[in-house]
Amino acid sequence: MKKILCMVLFCSVSLLAGTDDSFLLRGGTVHPVSGADIANGAVLVRDGKIVEIGARVAPPKGVRVIDVKGLHVYPGMIDSATEIGLSEISSVRETSDTAEIGDFNPQLRAIIAVNPASEHIPVTRANGITSVIAGPSGGIVSGQAALIHLDGWTWQEMGIRPSAAMLLQFPVLQVASRRFALEVPGEDRPRATLAEARRNYERQLQRLREFFEQARRYRKAKAAGAPGFETDLKLEAMLPVLEGKLPLVVHAERERAIREAIRFGEQEKLRIVIAEATEAWKVAAELKAKNIPLILGPTLELPLEEDDPYDKPFTAPGELHKAGVKFAFGSFGNQFARNLPYQAAAAVAFGLPYQEALKAVTLNAAEIWGVSDQIGSIEKGKWADLIVTDGDPLETRTQIKQEFIKGRAVDLDNKQRRLYEKYLNRR
Repeated sequence: MKKILCMVLFCSVSLLAGTDDSFLLRGGTVHPVSGADIANGAVLVRDGKIVEIGARVAPPKGVRVIDVKGLHVYPGMIDSATEIGLSEISSVRETSDTAEIGDFNPQLRAIIAVNPASEHIPVTRANGITSVIAGPSGGIVSGQAALIHLDGWTWQEMGIRPSAAMLLQFPVLQVASRRFALEVPGEDRPRATLAEARRNYERQLQRLREFFEQARRYRKAKAAGAPGFETDLKLEAMLPVLEGKLPLVVHAERERAIREAIRFGEQEKLRIVIAEATEAWKVAAELKAKNIPLILGPTLELPLEEDDPYDKPFTAPGELHKAGVKFAFGSFGNQFARNLPYQAAAAVAFGLPYQEALKAVTLNAAEIWGVSDQIGSIEKGKWADLIVTDGDPLETRTQIKQEFIKGRAVDLDNKQRRLYEKYLNRR
């Protein structure tokens, strides 16, 4: 009898738990991103996935109805470049797990180092960002970036695409690297001559080419079943890149580096994405012709060069869009990841169409990372990553009222809000 009672109780609890990610949002304006807005619309979610959207959706029996009349429903936003979960306080070495010794570490998987309890997660999530790319740094081939949800008890729960891309810090010709550098009286800092910088650059580039050639030889030996073949974890990790299954994200900021990265990708026959491409506007036609997507950094920045137009960071996204280049936005850090929507909004005031700015933090990002069948818009069959707002999520005044990740309501409380309230109420 006790055994039967326990089984009934277990089934009842399981049934109740299963309703947590099944509901109907009704009465708000639905913004699918992939299609036209739906006034007074509804979104039906079952088992964490969207099963129906439209103007008239009847709630199935037993499914809770959430009234969002007067509010707006958008897909959760995606930050395409962070170290969230990998670095807590950058100046405290013990809280950062982003880099490893050596220049070539393709076997490193950022996903297994993600800390689900990071304080950066609820802060970023509270502003409508439901997914991020968390990637390693350092060296030349840094390792494998992960696309994760910003909710979950473990990194296994959080993973959307555990290996979303391989990260490459493309070699650059460097002499003086400080932006708007000023000479400091009495400072005697040795600087590399152009000849020394060129030799170092060519040496790094040669090492990079040799590493890829080594990976290709490894692939041939493995396919041929060569006698005495031994698995090499570093070279094994490169196989999906060589086969075009895993994109190679190349960090290349300046025009010369971008052109070299494009050439390198063609020579090696790789599927590349160029990240933090500040001067991509100078090579927009070539990027479009070769169908190479970009991850753009923050727009709320100073120009790269002293003689650049003052508003170049604001106008560049609009220029790239006109050229037909696909791009998404990334914060390239943790501290201001929550400001991702405002980086996109700044470009709208300088020529980027609003709908394209919204896509750059939702659907475009999902398409670049190969998960547009799972996230990035409000469509049937996708995960219910949804935000309910009182206005446009790209506006600073807008408040996130509710948020769902894989259909589960997430807590919008965070450390910054608690500190704000603490000092607001100080007596």
